[in-house]
Amino acid sequence: MSEVDACRADVWLWRARFFKTRALAAKFVESGRIRITRAGQEEHRLDKPARPLKVGDHLVFALGGRLVAVTVQAMGDRRGPAEEARTLYSTLDGD
Repeated sequence: MSEVDACRADVWLWRARFFKTRALAAKFVESGRIRITRAGQEEHRLDKPARPLKVGDHLVFALGGRLVAVTVQAMGDRRGPAEEARTLYSTLDGD
């Protein structure tokens, strides 16, 4: 995995396979439907696709009629297979 310490929000969401294309991920971020908590600081909404995500960030968003709550574990180097994508995050509900 990558040694990079930050990644654009739209790129990370695409690499983690939450969205089929980077453009869809960017549009979702621009809609302001993702909440981020970093280092225990107050929650705020992501509003620009270029905002950086870092390891340890907590994201919460609704996707496909369900609530998704994840912690960023890695940045990744590419959009790889699903198994590789699942290593980029851990779910907050213990899955």
